[in-house]
Amino acid sequence: MLFGNKFKKTQIKINNIAINLVHGGEGYPLLLLHGYPQTHVIWHEVAQHLAKGFHVICPDLRGYGDSSKPPSATDHYPYSKRAMAQDMDEVMEALGYKQYYVAGHDRGARVVHRMARDYPDKVKKACVMDIAPTYHMFTTTDKNFATGYYHWFFLIQPDRLPEHMIGLDPEYYLKEKLKRWSAPNAVFSEEAVAEYVRCFSQPEAIHSSCEDYRAAASIDLKHDEEDAHIQVECPLLVLWGKKGFVNKTYDVLNVWREYAKQVMGKSLDCGHFLPEELPGEVVSELQDFFSENENLKQ
Repeated sequence: MLFGNKFKKTQIKINNIAINLVHGGEGYPLLLLHGYPQTHVIWHEVAQHLAKGFHVICPDLRGYGDSSKPPSATDHYPYSKRAMAQDMDEVMEALGYKQYYVAGHDRGARVVHRMARDYPDKVKKACVMDIAPTYHMFTTTDKNFATGYYHWFFLIQPDRLPEHMIGLDPEYYLKEKLKRWSAPNAVFSEEAVAEYVRCFSQPEAIHSSCEDYRAAASIDLKHDEEDAHIQVECPLLVLWGKKGFVNKTYDVLNVWREYAKQVMGKSLDCGHFLPEELPGEVVSELQDFFSENENLKQ
């Protein structure tokens, strides 16, 4: 068992869909959100350590893992970060929490950014891992970005083109993604990778994940433009991989200071997949950041 016997697996039905999750531990609620093309399993090592001081909740985002994969729409709203943020807030409500901490990696970090904007009275502290804000990345696109993040422009193509091409060999595509975006010699759990392959090999999962990126290139940008005047109010921890694309491309902390009022953070000596490449350091950073517990109103 990747998460050990202290974690319970369940599904919570909200917004006419089911969100798959594991949760365990005691203490203040800490929501951990995964990225593409993974599932909640990315947190399997980190979660066990954090559960010693927090109630850790690790869900699959809609469209990923064993969560529901609802039909999309012409404007891609069902896979917008706003829809995903609402899912996660309602999951926390269903668990009895009106306020909570949240950390996210990759796509999950983009959901965290949206949650901090849409639910400022509920998100007490937030952490984003290995991203710059979506709006900033699209509006500063150049050859370097388009080359390094080619998948952003591939996955948004219409008429199920990327779905067809990925679907011809989803295991190859996923494993190449892990290899290309991690640091040299990074090691992933075979059990975790097998779980990623199982979930991502579903045609509906491939389609849903493409819709996630299509939303990012359309309705998410519209929401970001509408909220350009809103800075994240809660303390924000930013972590990123020193050997990854984000570190090579952006002045990460200064970019985030345009979007949030209280920003701190650092790079870690790894590639893109921080929770799996350096779980011990991620645990340490999150424990330090979230350790100043507040009297959360439950």
